[in-house]
Amino acid sequence: MDDEMIDMRGRLCLALDQIEECREFASLIPEVRSNLVYAKKGARTRDDVLAVDGRITVVQGMPRAAGKPRFGASSHMARLLIELRKVDPSVRAGIDFANTPHLAAWLEEYCRERDWIFSVIDRRGEPDEIKAVEGASMPWKVGEAVRAAGGRAPKIFYETGAVGKEPVSVLVGRDPLEVAGQICTLARDYHEYRQTQDR
Repeated sequence: MDDEMIDMRGRLCLALDQIEECREFASLIPEVRSNLVYAKKGARTRDDVLAVDGRITVVQGMPRAAGKPRFGASSHMARLLIELRKVDPSVRAGIDFANTPHLAAWLEEYCRERDWIFSVIDRRGEPDEIKAVEGASMPWKVGEAVRAAGGRAPKIFYETGAVGKEPVSVLVGRDPLEVAGQICTLARDYHEYRQTQDR
């Protein structure tokens, strides 16, 4: 194991500690569960991306990593990160989380307030020939996210659901500590917002 891999494991584990202490994030974990991913500087395949084996789930109301960080443990998020890095190589980490119409509307305003780039992928526009091939959707999806963001890599984006696909949101950043801090702040802010709406 080289120095980069040791550093990556340390950062991902510290980021996971933050997430596992954030009760509010538990309500943002989708049915397919979340994953926190971190790509090597020259990542080309999923084996170059460190992720949580078994993803992040909910145990007794708290986020919990199902397994240990492992290179190659993610398919979907790893491929997404690799595609997005073709547009912005500074993006090395990301996390996926839930999407609902209410959350989506709030996210757009949340990003605007922070001057974060936000975009939406409309899965209804996905060509049939891409849908028909397993794993072929990712370059199209990331391309759509970047196109909708004016050619830039978005900080947060989400995809609308397709048949048999749960709609999810994604937040990306330079490393997992940045991503963990931002997703926990987001989760707490959204929780607080929902509480004010319910009063």
